Amino acid sequence: MPEISTCLWFDDNLMEAVEFYTAVFPNSEIRGVSHHDDGSVLAARWTLDGRPFRGINGGPVHAGFTETVSLSVDCVDQSEVDYYWDTLVAGGRPDQCAWLQDRFGLSWQIVPVRLYELISDPDPARAQAAAAAMMTMQKIVIADMEAAADAARPAGIA
Repeated sequence: MPEISTCLWFDDNLMEAVEFYTAVFPNSEIRGVSHHDDGSVLAARWTLDGRPFRGINGGPVHAGFTETVSLSVDCVDQSEVDYYWDTLVAGGRPDQCAWLQDRFGLSWQIVPVRLYELISDPDPARAQAAAAAMMTMQKIVIADMEAAADAARPAGIA
């Protein structure tokens, strides 16, 4: 089966982005770099946690990156959420419901696995309360979502 990889178009800061991303994620490496005749970077290949990516310095992009495409990071706990959120949002901007835009304009979703569990709780009131709590957050705080879900539990039920 052919390998499928994500290809990202940068204006002229591809290597800065690749070096940043490969430093953020474990099991990541720069796999290859192509240059123009003048020595400037044309393209690169890299992995993030073993997943393949490609990028080009394609010059100014009319639309740039948009939220219509994002990279999603499933986190096992709040510590991972905090690390990836704080590292990737630095120099960028936070958005709602686990989304952020990094300093290169790329959108990310930093999502604790617990969020999926809470918003799919078999008790609809708990699931709705967790989802409502998520809608008020930028970076997801697992304890706050759990507290909202627990508060929706009818009295006397543990």
